[in-house]
Amino acid sequence: MNKKLSFGRRAYIYGMKALMYASTAAIGALVVFLIGYVLYRGIPNITWKFLTTAPSILNDTIGIWPDILNSIYVVIATIIIVLPLGVCAAIYLSEYASNKKLVRVIEYAAETLSGIPSIIYGLVGMLFFCEFLKMQTSLMAGALTLVIMTLVVMILPTIVRTTQESLKTVPQSYREGAFGLGAGKWRVIRTVVLPGCVDGVITGCILSVGRILGESAALLFTAGIAHVVNGFFMGLKSSGATLTVALYIYAKERGEFGVAFAIAAILMLLTLIINLSAEAVARSFKNKRRI
Repeated sequence: MNKKLSFGRRAYIYGMKALMYASTAAIGALVVFLIGYVLYRGIPNITWKFLTTAPSILNDTIGIWPDILNSIYVVIATIIIVLPLGVCAAIYLSEYASNKKLVRVIEYAAETLSGIPSIIYGLVGMLFFCEFLKMQTSLMAGALTLVIMTLVVMILPTIVRTTQESLKTVPQSYREGAFGLGAGKWRVIRTVVLPGCVDGVITGCILSVGRILGESAALLFTAGIAHVVNGFFMGLKSSGATLTVALYIYAKERGEFGVAFAIAAILMLLTLIINLSAEAVARSFKNKRRI
């Protein structure tokens, strides 16, 4: 039987609702303002020449083509190393690990390590890869530093978690049916489980690419700041600035805020495209499952 709420109780409920709506509106307005301001300041400075030329002191030109290539090189090198490790870790934690305490410890450690500032990983990467292994400042040193970061900051919370959740969505009856037909553990995982959760793996990979593109602090110490166009293998051995590092250099060192806002707008648009791609991939795989 419903009882009429007291005046104080109704005031409390309405007050909490008003606070919730006000907080949501404030956050939404702040996000819209930041995105709009960056795009307003950045898009007018984006031209085809700006995107396809290299900076030159002699010709007094500014371009970000080397930075775009360096960003692509770092993403490719990092994903090639990280994706197999992340997926295999998720498969072990979900399908093979019988010690639940160990699984909880690994997940807790990953969440704890994700709170460490990325600049600390950059310092460790500089001391280990650049100094100890004599790799000097290069895109490969930056990629390996990002591998460490993605394993403990991005991959475990992103690819591993998304893969784990996708593995859980595969009905247990599928596994039991495959076991009943005489298939082994690995064959069941390879032919039944993984095809059923490939959308989570791809989604986690795409989201990790967005995290890699947005990293700058670790790359400042390891990848270098050179604006030189190189091939893939030569570029990995050479110093090179990614888009985020170039943004920092133009804004902090050179005072070219128009260029910095243009790079920020490009990174923001790339992040939007990556997030939309992740949602589209997940949606397409879900539709295929229904069919």
